[in-house]
Amino acid sequence: MSFWILLCHLLLAFHVNAAQQQIIYRTIKVRGDATIATTNDDYVCATLDWWPADKCNYNQCPWGDSSLFNLDINHPFLASAIKAFNPLRIRLGGSLQDQLVYGTSNLGNSCLPFERMDDGLFGFSKGCLSLRRWDELNTLFQKTSAVVTFGLNALHGRHYIRHGVWGGAWNSTNARDFIRYTISKGYPVDSWEFGNELSGHGIGASVDATVYGGDLIGLKSVLDDLYKNISSKPLLLAPGGFYERQWYAQLLESSGSGVVDAVTHHIYNLGGGDDPHLSNKILDPQYLNLVSDTYIDLQNIIQKHGPWASSWVGEAGGAFNSGGRFISNTFLNSFWYLDQLGMASKFNTKAYCRQTLIGGNYGLLDTKTFVPNPDYYSALLWHRLMGKGVLSVDHNQSSFLRVYAHCSKEKAGISLVLINLSNSTEFRIRIQKEMNGTNSMECETKKNVSFPHGSKKTTPCVGTESSDNLNKREEYHLTAKDGNLRSRTMLLNGRALQLTEFGQIPDLVPSHVDDDNSPILASPLSIVFVVIPGFDVKACP
Repeated sequence: MSFWILLCHLLLAFHVNAAQQQIIYRTIKVRGDATIATTNDDYVCATLDWWPADKCNYNQCPWGDSSLFNLDINHPFLASAIKAFNPLRIRLGGSLQDQLVYGTSNLGNSCLPFERMDDGLFGFSKGCLSLRRWDELNTLFQKTSAVVTFGLNALHGRHYIRHGVWGGAWNSTNARDFIRYTISKGYPVDSWEFGNELSGHGIGASVDATVYGGDLIGLKSVLDDLYKNISSKPLLLAPGGFYERQWYAQLLESSGSGVVDAVTHHIYNLGGGDDPHLSNKILDPQYLNLVSDTYIDLQNIIQKHGPWASSWVGEAGGAFNSGGRFISNTFLNSFWYLDQLGMASKFNTKAYCRQTLIGGNYGLLDTKTFVPNPDYYSALLWHRLMGKGVLSVDHNQSSFLRVYAHCSKEKAGISLVLINLSNSTEFRIRIQKEMNGTNSMECETKKNVSFPHGSKKTTPCVGTESSDNLNKREEYHLTAKDGNLRSRTMLLNGRALQLTEFGQIPDLVPSHVDDDNSPILASPLSIVFVVIPGFDVKACP
C-alpha cells in the first residue's frame, strides 16, 4: 500500500512541477545592416588592487594575500588564467592608489607598504611600490601577454581642505620618475589612469573638476615628452570615479580637446556587499535596467563636451565593500555580470574592468586557491565569442529574457548571449535577420494554443545547413551545479568546469546543432552563448 501512496506523491509532484514551468516561443530580430556600437578587442578587463590583508568589511577580511604588494605572481594557476584570454587587459589600481608613491631614486624616504592608520585615508597610511616589485609584476605581465592599465596617484602634493575636499597643485615629479623608469625597462604600459574615485563628491577624497582638468593637461605634457621617441604612445584615462554629470562635463571642458583619451567611471549598482536583498536584485530585470541611465547620460556628455574621448568602465564589482559573501563568487553573480557586459557594450563602452581578477569576494579567481570562480568562465566565453561590433536586437518578449548580439569574434556570423532570469519559464527562441527595417528571412509561424498567453510557435531562421562542425550552430549552455545558484561550480553543457590535473583552464567545448531550424532553448535560470556562423549580415566582416 505504501508503494502506491509513494507513487501518487511522485506523480503529483511531477504534475505540479510541470504546471509551474511554462514554455514560451519567441522570435529575436537582429538588425544586420549596421552596428550600433563598437568595443575594443580587449573589452573584457580585470583589476588587481592594493588592499592589504587587513582590509575588512562586515566582520570579514576577504582579501588575503591578493594585494599587488604580496600576490604570489609565480602561482601557476594565475599565469594560466591570464594566458587563456590572449590577451587580458589588467587595470592596476583602487582606493589606495592616491596614497601610493613609487620607490624611485629621488623619493627621499623609505619605501614601505600600506599599514593600518586610524586617521589615514580609508584607514591606511601612505604606501610605496618598490621598483623591484614593479619589475616582478612586469615579469608576470610579459609572460602572460597582459595589456596593462596603471592608475597613478592624483593626490600627491595636494592637501586636505575640508569635508573630504583636497586642494593645491598636483606634484608630478614622482610620477614622472616612475614613468621614465617604466619606459627605460621597456615595460609596455598601454594606458595611464589619473586618480581613483576623486570625482564629484568623491569616495574619501575629492578634487575640483577644473583643477583636475588642469592637472590632466600637465600629465599629458609629461607623457608626450617622455614618449616622444617611442612609436607606441599610451592612452591617458580619467577620472576613474563615480559618474556625476556636471563634474564630468566640467572635467572634459577644462582639460580640452585631445587630452583625455578615455573617460573612466565605476559601477557598483547592486549596493553594499551586506545587502540582504542582493540575490533578488541580481535576478530583477527592472532593477538591472536602472543603471542604463548612467550609460546613456555619460554617452551624451561625451558627445557634447568631449567627442574625442571614449567611455570605459574602469572598475565594476557589482556590490561594493569587497562584494557579497557567498554571492559575488557564485554562479548567481554571472546573471549580473554578463548583463552588465552586454548593456555597457550597447553604449559604446570600449573596455569593462571587473573588480577583481583576484581579491575580495568578487574575484574571478579564488583568493586562497587561485581556482576560477564561475564569473571567470563567463568572462572568458564573452572574450572568445563576442566580437567588437554590437548589433541591435529587437525582441518583444518577457523582460526576464535578456539578449545581446555581436558580430562573432574572428569568424563570420554572429554571437549572442541569452540570459534567462526566470525560475519558471523555458524560452524556445528563433533568430531572424532584419535589414533596413524589413525581414530578410521569412519563417513559418503557427499559432499554438497550448502555449500560454497566445504565444506563437515559430521555426527559427538561424543559418544554413552544413555538414561540418565549423559551420554548425554552436551553443554553450551555462547552469549551476545541482541547480544551486550559489554554487561555485559552473556547468557548461552539463559538464563541470574545472581546472585540468595540470592546473590549466579546461577546453570550453560547445554543443553543435545539426538542425539549424531547431529552436535555441534557454532553460530557467540559465545562460546561453550562441554562435551562428551561417548568419550573414552586412554589418559584420
